[in-house]
Amino acid sequence: MNSPAFQHPEIECLDRSDILAIQRRKIETLGKRLSQSPAWVAHFRTVGMHPWELKDHESLAAAPILEKSSLRHLYPFPMLTVGLDQVRRFTATSGTTGLPVMFGLSERDLGHLIPYQICRILRATGVRPGEKFYQGYGYGLWIGGIAMDMGLNAYGTVNFPLGPGRGELAAEWLRDHEYTACSMSPLWLMTLANTAEKMGIDPKRDWKLRVGLFGGQSISKPFRDRLEDTMPDGFMAHNIYGTTEAGGPVLGISCPYSHDRDEMHLINDDTVMTEIVDPETLVPVKPGEIGELIVTTLDREASPVVRWRTRDLVRFSEHPYDCPCGRKGLPLIGRIIGRTDDMLKVRGVIVYPTQIEDIIAGTAGTVKEAWQIYIDNKDSVLDQLSVEIERASTSTASAAELAKGVQHAIHDRLGIRVGVTCMEEGTLPRYEGKAVRVHVRKVDAL
Repeated sequence: MNSPAFQHPEIECLDRSDILAIQRRKIETLGKRLSQSPAWVAHFRTVGMHPWELKDHESLAAAPILEKSSLRHLYPFPMLTVGLDQVRRFTATSGTTGLPVMFGLSERDLGHLIPYQICRILRATGVRPGEKFYQGYGYGLWIGGIAMDMGLNAYGTVNFPLGPGRGELAAEWLRDHEYTACSMSPLWLMTLANTAEKMGIDPKRDWKLRVGLFGGQSISKPFRDRLEDTMPDGFMAHNIYGTTEAGGPVLGISCPYSHDRDEMHLINDDTVMTEIVDPETLVPVKPGEIGELIVTTLDREASPVVRWRTRDLVRFSEHPYDCPCGRKGLPLIGRIIGRTDDMLKVRGVIVYPTQIEDIIAGTAGTVKEAWQIYIDNKDSVLDQLSVEIERASTSTASAAELAKGVQHAIHDRLGIRVGVTCMEEGTLPRYEGKAVRVHVRKVDAL
């Protein structure tokens, strides 16, 4: 059984006012700790504050926003609040938009905080201590795999940390080892299912998976539904959400009740406080509105963040504190809609890549995990956008018919006409982790 130290129904059953009281106490403690750091004192000085002024939610809302640019100026080990000799491990951002940013983890961060947070996520999805778990997140400096491993160990599962890759072997082991739970990119599990079918293995009949935790890539509900249909009957695909800056895949997870509504609990709001704000005004949004997630780590020891801009956009649930599971103090959000820096404006129309995915995933005959968007420049305002998709080998429709169908569906939903090209299955890239969907075409100079 999982250790009692990592079971905390006394937190999960609290109402919202009690969670806010916990946050309030921790905000004040965090302010006192940051007051001992010259780097944090200098950061707060940019808005005329001192960390010791952090007392409650109102004072936190006046604190300066933290972004990657702020940390990159403090290369190589920004904003540490412990000595380097007290850091036991470093993790880092992907570096897709510049030099990776390093975040330290202390003994307490590794041995207590992350297991505490991950165990709560595992319990919310119904993972059972003792069951065989295929851990398919990556390792290295990326925090996903190591965080999940620590949580699985504390929870008491039998962990098979395959990570991504070696698709044919993984497809066989899913059959032979009879894993019942898993964590990985949803795109990777779909790729594994396709690989298995080519090997004569039927995932629905030959695999034993009953629950999956999927992060690193926001997926549409039609894609999730298709993934669940491919797996054994009763399989439930749970969206998981986190960031390196927040400490790993620890922010959001769906429960069996919120799953059907395509929503997630901010499951660790007592240790990682989240604001949902208008990305332009930074004013908190109301239930039912779309906002950007802002994160403050209340308990992380080595590399805390205060009001970190994730750039991730979500819809705050219309009924954020009313889930039948009983977690009324841990609010509900929708899946990640997109990022503020991924937003495309095509002839005056706002387009998010997830909207394109919704359409492709909902079109019969397409390969759900294979699609790309192409633009001609990196400007926020575009005249043209084109899409490439794949025709499933089992489809009775021609490539031209599928391209035309997706093109019409995009026009009907978004009101813009885009070029759509349909390739045969296996043409476009496959991704073991986070997919790169938007590409800038190289345009020859005249």
